[in-house]
Amino acid sequence: MVGDNVSAIIEFIKESQYCVALTGAGISTLSGIPDFRGKTGIYNKFDINKMFDYNTFLSDPSYYYKASKDFIYNIENRKPNIIHLELTRLENCGLLKSIITQNIDLLHTRAGSKKVIELHGSPRTHTCINCGKKFDYENIACIVRQDRIPLCTFCNGHIKPDIIFFGESLDPLFLQQAVEECSKADLILALGTSLVVQPAASLPLYSLENGGSLVIVNQTETPLDEIAAGRYPDLEKVFLEIKECL
Repeated sequence: MVGDNVSAIIEFIKESQYCVALTGAGISTLSGIPDFRGKTGIYNKFDINKMFDYNTFLSDPSYYYKASKDFIYNIENRKPNIIHLELTRLENCGLLKSIITQNIDLLHTRAGSKKVIELHGSPRTHTCINCGKKFDYENIACIVRQDRIPLCTFCNGHIKPDIIFFGESLDPLFLQQAVEECSKADLILALGTSLVVQPAASLPLYSLENGGSLVIVNQTETPLDEIAAGRYPDLEKVFLEIKECL
């Protein structure tokens, strides 16, 4: 079912006993954060094979910090939008059990959501790749905004955000938690995600294999559209109606 009949998604949520949201970069565009693969996405401005590549970071961390300066190190200026806020409200009402996010912008937790699984990590903390010393976001952001490369105050080593880069494995604990949540879910809401980045893209299948349903709200097509019970293109429209009717 593809269309604009938002009342159907509201019925899906109402009838669900264990609803889980899987969110991607598309939900944060309303907060002024460009997505990755859209026409104005991050990947059109910087080389994705370098920006979040682990081996590139090890040899030259300057590219990551230059590319991410205006994307990551000003997230405190971005505010949760209606999607983040409505997901928090649905959780508080007991209609949403958890959020599994591919995003690294911290907007779900800033919106007040409590059970958030950050599959790809976040810049909340940074770690020296030499000695393992931890640094918080605020300290690193201050340095990056001055066009400087942060160095460890203990050993002078390079500091990497606790974001999962290409070439790194997901935290097995977070991945297991995500699999368990999706396996229990009778409804997955895939929101603002292209469902192409693995292993996150396959998470809805755990619900479908156990008889659950998948509803996708995303501007562009996804590989799972044909097996979704509902497919909607406009996130803002959907969540404005959820806010009004649910």
